[in-house]
Amino acid sequence: MNEIAKNANQNPGQKKRRVEMTVRPTGPILPPSNIQGNALMVVIAIMAFLACLTLGGVSMVRATASSWQSQISREITIQITPEDGLDMGAALVKARDLALTFVGTRDGQIMDDSATARLLEPWLGTGLNLEDLPVPRLIVITIDESNPPDFDAMRALLQVEVPQAFLDDHRTWVDRLVQMASTTVLIGSGILILVFTAMVLTVVFATRGALSGNRHIIEVLHFVGAEGSFVAQEFQKHFLKISLKGAAAGGLLAAAFFALASFWQSRSLATPESDQATALFGTFTIGWGGYIGIFATMVVIALLTTITARLTVMRTIYEIDLIRSDPARTDGLLDD
Repeated sequence: MNEIAKNANQNPGQKKRRVEMTVRPTGPILPPSNIQGNALMVVIAIMAFLACLTLGGVSMVRATASSWQSQISREITIQITPEDGLDMGAALVKARDLALTFVGTRDGQIMDDSATARLLEPWLGTGLNLEDLPVPRLIVITIDESNPPDFDAMRALLQVEVPQAFLDDHRTWVDRLVQMASTTVLIGSGILILVFTAMVLTVVFATRGALSGNRHIIEVLHFVGAEGSFVAQEFQKHFLKISLKGAAAGGLLAAAFFALASFWQSRSLATPESDQATALFGTFTIGWGGYIGIFATMVVIALLTTITARLTVMRTIYEIDLIRSDPARTDGLLDD
């Protein structure tokens, strides 16, 4: 007591220091995780994976078809049929030199006996003697795609100078490939639209189902005077986090699938498994455009879930106001 009085006498003008109030930090209005939220996250992840997988597949098919079309359009083939008394070597050189005289041709290569034997190996086996077989010989002419030569004039000149020569400009194959690629891309785009439609409906209904489990929170907040925009914003943030996690999981899983498939294909070149996969699906590389499309799909899914949550909350608040103004409407609104 004496020490307290002494301190008071020493500082007579000093005021008593107030004890500061400690405010407990506020928690989130919605629980960070619950059954409805986790279920919605899983649904969003699955739909995002399927949508990104379809988008990457369409991009892969389009890139592969474009590559095939470019490779076919870059070359033409001259085929010389063997005949009795024909000097095949001289005919090959003459046909190549005639083709290279046309503007738009870049290079000519005569396929030798070993290259021709490799082409026939899947059907006739190994150890072929081409001199004993009436096998046509081929000349591959590289052309300028932007300025191709006059194929009709080249064909007519070859028919006069080398009657056994036949020019194949691959236009038939290019047209068929273009039609096949267009049809494949069209089918893939249709599947992509169906997947996106299913994703939209699934996300909408899953979001509304998750919100129905939190309807009591909306009612309490609205009854204590919270504005509809505030309530909608809180739910919007909550479901944005859920949708971002789900969309990121599905999108990253799809991107990892394409990256691993491309890595496996690059490490297993010239194997039967890789050759069959390449023949059926082409290369598994989707490029930066495909990965940007996957990222865009993730953003669309997150925005879709967020907008659905906001609209559903505003509709719920509207229904609550209608019930408060006219309790007789409760049954009708509950039936909706």
